[in-house]
Amino acid sequence: MHVETEKRDTAQLLDKKQATKYVLVAAVVSVILTMGVVLIVYFTTETTNGESQVTIISRAEWGGRPPRSRANMTSPVPYVIIHHSYDEPEGCFNRSQCEESVRWIQRLHMDTQGWDDIGYNFLVGGNGDVFEGRGWNTKGAHAGAKWNGRSLGICFIGNFTDKLPPEKAITAGKMLIQLSVERNKLMSNYTLYGHRQVLPRTCPGEEFYKIVTEWKHWKPGNYTTT
Repeated sequence: MHVETEKRDTAQLLDKKQATKYVLVAAVVSVILTMGVVLIVYFTTETTNGESQVTIISRAEWGGRPPRSRANMTSPVPYVIIHHSYDEPEGCFNRSQCEESVRWIQRLHMDTQGWDDIGYNFLVGGNGDVFEGRGWNTKGAHAGAKWNGRSLGICFIGNFTDKLPPEKAITAGKMLIQLSVERNKLMSNYTLYGHRQVLPRTCPGEEFYKIVTEWKHWKPGNYTTT
């Protein structure tokens, strides 16, 4: 009798442990499934808006001076024109350096060149950040009267005559162009030129220009005399 009672007690104890095990397993699975749902919702939120992800530092963030005047630009524009900042040969490689470079370029354009503002619509730092210049909606001063009102001027910070911008910068520049299309600031069938194709310049530098000619939407042609 005692032996049978002990067997029953042992069996009941094992049943309870097994049940507890199943409950714990079920709880873990439930948590995992819940986390999975949360993760799915999170990543969906990140991607369903369809926009390319690029960090754009606003004028207020990099300490830009107010423009003396501005002229609106009708969007979407049909052209992108690529530049380099040959007067800033070393380039920049972190947020602080790039902000100072952008402020320096603005001073050069406003105080030395006598322009109303920094000339470019956007600038790209070696760290992969994009800096707002005149932005999408304001006519730039980067490629001459024929092109300024119908193009986005994108300047890569640094002199790229005999070297290339960092890969982070190249990636960010391409993403900025794609984002401009997605926000209807740039035509989907846009044409991309190097600065040297629209004005008699060496910009955006010999080495960089070789790479630019391989980008999507680049077209050959020389319009410096038309």
